[in-house]
This record gives sequence, structure tokens and C-alpha cells, in this order.
Amino acid sequence: MFLVFVPEMYCQYSESEWKARDKWMKVAEIFQIANIQVGNKVADIGCHQGYMSIRLSDFIGETGSVYSVDVREDRLNKLNDIVSKRGIGNIHTILGDYDDPKLQENSIDVVFIIDAYHEMNDYKQILFHVKKALKPDGRILILEKLKQQMIGKSRQEQTQSHTIAPKYVKNELKEAGFEVIAIEKDLGYWEEDKDKKIWVMVGVLTQS
Repeated sequence: MFLVFVPEMYCQYSESEWKARDKWMKVAEIFQIANIQVGNKVADIGCHQGYMSIRLSDFIGETGSVYSVDVREDRLNKLNDIVSKRGIGNIHTILGDYDDPKLQENSIDVVFIIDAYHEMNDYKQILFHVKKALKPDGRILILEKLKQQMIGKSRQEQTQSHTIAPKYVKNELKEAGFEVIAIEKDLGYWEEDKDKKIWVMVGVLTQS
């Protein structure tokens, strides 16, 4: 699976608390690291109610497209309501499977996986489908938080604590056929909690 139920109390996911999230999530820096451009086609896997999807939509403009993927239809329904109220025309929601985001092959410039990779039990299958969905020069950006008390723990221990270290993800991307071209290990703190440092990683398809 690649997503689990996140109660509404976790404020970073609900629309009413997005402004608070803007204070600690460095969206402009994330977009710069991902090197997204106006007109790109991007995917937001594990989109929840669409915090990142909405911001991607604004950035890429009307000539671009955002494919917002989640395994829960209720989340997508809420995102669709937001899209309708705001008159947004470049966001397309996709009900994915736990092991398949159901993206069209060779269609995506950048795939975003924001605070969701650690929940993906079937991450190998997800990365396989991401590879198929990316254009030849496409990129994957994974953003996670690493809890201080879980540093040095096993992958299983970390994911059970809803966190993951970049070293595990880097190896998994390499095994899946990606080359890691950028790592930023200090992008602030999740919900401004000094115990949860945000890191981000970008991979490109390995040239065969």
C-alpha cells in the first residue's frame, strides 16, 4: 500500500490549515529543486486533499497538467470540490491502487511523492510504474521527514514510526533504475517540530 488513513486532526492535510503549512513548507525551494517549468505535466502521488497539487497547478499554469493520485476516493472528492470552487482547469484526479498510481506511460515530466513514500509497502511496484510514466528526461522528487530519535534505526523501525532516512530511499531509487541527482537533507522542520527534519531527493531515469 502507499497511503494509510490520516485523521483530519493532522492539520497539514486539510484545506483549512494550508496557510499554516505554507509557513514551514518551502514550496518555492521544492519546485526549484525539482526544476519544474511552466507547461509541465506533473503527478502528485499521495495527494490527500491537494495541498501540493493546488500549488503545482498555480506554478505550471494553464498549459500544464497536474495528475493528483490517491487511494481514497473521499480525499479526491474533497480535492475535486476545491478545484470546482476555485475554477481550476488543469488538475485531474486519479483513484490509484495501493501498488499502482495508474499514470499514463511516457506522459509525466516530474512525479512528486510528498510525505507518502514511507507508507508505501509496495514501493518497488510504485517505482516501477513511476518509471513507465515518466518521459525519458523525467524526474521523481521524494520529500520525507526524518525523526531525530529514529536516526540509525532499521528501515522497518523507521517506517513503523512514520519516517524514513534518505539513505534507504537513495538505495531503493538506484535499485529501481534511477540516478539520484540532488539531495537536500535540511529543508526545515515538519510542522515546525525540531524533531522532524525535512529532506528531499530527486532522481532521474538511468540512461541505458
